[in-house]
Amino acid sequence: MCIGVPVQIIESDDLMALCRGRNGNERVNMMLIGMQPAGTWVLNFLGSAREVISDEDAMNINKALDGLSAIMRGDASVDIDAYFPNLKSVPEVSK
Repeated sequence: MCIGVPVQIIESDDLMALCRGRNGNERVNMMLIGMQPAGTWVLNFLGSAREVISDEDAMNINKALDGLSAIMRGDASVDIDAYFPNLKSVPEVSK
């Protein structure tokens, strides 16, 4: 399974950037989105930046990844609203 992970650019050149994210520092290929300034958040898929994201999006994606980790660990009391604040309730369909 491939999941995009938010990383923040520390420094970059034309093709690669040194970024910091939940998995520490890593080099990320910037060819798909072009050079970005330090401080920019990008969504990293398997070592390649796929899109520029906002600070808020980075925070929400990281919360969701934390929630997913908690669920996979089998935590009994996962607060879905805290980990996934952007999920909207789906109304029940009457039969």
